[in-house]
Amino acid sequence: MAKISLKGVTKSYGLLEVIPPMDLEIEDGEFVVLVGPSGCGKSTTLRMIAGLETVTDGVVAIGEREVTRLRPGLRNCAMVFQSYALYPHMSVRDNIGYGMKVRGVPRAEAQGAVENAARILNLTDYLDRKPAALSGGQRQRVAIGRAIVRDPDVFLFDEPLSNLDAKLRVEMRVEIKQLHRRLKTTMVYVTHDQVEAMTMADRVVVLRDGVVEQAADPITLYERPANRFVAGFIGAPSMNMLEGRLEGTGGSLRFLGQGGLDFAIPEDRVAALAPLEGQACVLGIRPEHTREAGTGIPISVEVLDVEPLGPHTLLIGQAGETKFTGQAEAGTPTRPGDRVTVQLDPAKLHFFRADTGAAIR
Repeated sequence: MAKISLKGVTKSYGLLEVIPPMDLEIEDGEFVVLVGPSGCGKSTTLRMIAGLETVTDGVVAIGEREVTRLRPGLRNCAMVFQSYALYPHMSVRDNIGYGMKVRGVPRAEAQGAVENAARILNLTDYLDRKPAALSGGQRQRVAIGRAIVRDPDVFLFDEPLSNLDAKLRVEMRVEIKQLHRRLKTTMVYVTHDQVEAMTMADRVVVLRDGVVEQAADPITLYERPANRFVAGFIGAPSMNMLEGRLEGTGGSLRFLGQGGLDFAIPEDRVAALAPLEGQACVLGIRPEHTREAGTGIPISVEVLDVEPLGPHTLLIGQAGETKFTGQAEAGTPTRPGDRVTVQLDPAKLHFFRADTGAAIR
């Protein structure tokens, strides 16, 4: 096991800088997920840790060793890719043990390592099968087994579940989490799927254009996003964003915005928001913190579509000129074309600066 440290790490292709100076510490035994939109630099960051991409500037350390210029084979990292990259003519046993054979590991030692990895990954009954006789999830477990037998300091996963169907993805998420608890090895996992990030990670690192927007545990990201980008990226459906102004009237502070929003700011938020009186700001509210019935802060929504999801129904529409998604009870009679009043939970409001997007606490 080993700690990973990136200090001032940058990556450029000619004059194009894709990773500005990045500082990131991943603790020994921690499961960290790098997440963000396509092209944000998460795979490039992972590949720089592995040594598959050169570092333009800065320092990469694994454990007590600086590995910035060290070739991949000397870093003691095991990487699992999106594609399984299995040898189709070899058995599962030979695929898992091939790297040890190349390195000249004694046969008895290699056989013991393969059988141990197979036991951990529930592959013992499949050791003599060829990859073509396995399901997608079993093939990915073989790829992980090939990494386990290396006894690495660090496991690196680059979108390993993206080729699997929805059911297998859920099963493999559970298996990888159990593997981490069993091995207690440092793991860095890249995905574009925020559900994977939120359900698997000890800590999630949200990237945008190579910049770390926020690094925190999943619940903190969800409940206390650092800025508008993180708030909108984390959560499905994404957070509603309503532009408006903060106005002082009669000794109180009010928010006036789209969809006829006009309400007094809760007392526990006034002190933080008072310096922005008279200025534009953005109100954020997650769909799951709204309801069609009951009490709260009312907002008028023109319903454009209705999505029944079993335990609840999503109302997708517009509040003024802004897209808005609200939540209703299962079996709601509301239909596309209706205009309804949706209630916002006043305890779940988020406020962001209109200029920088930073959260206002």
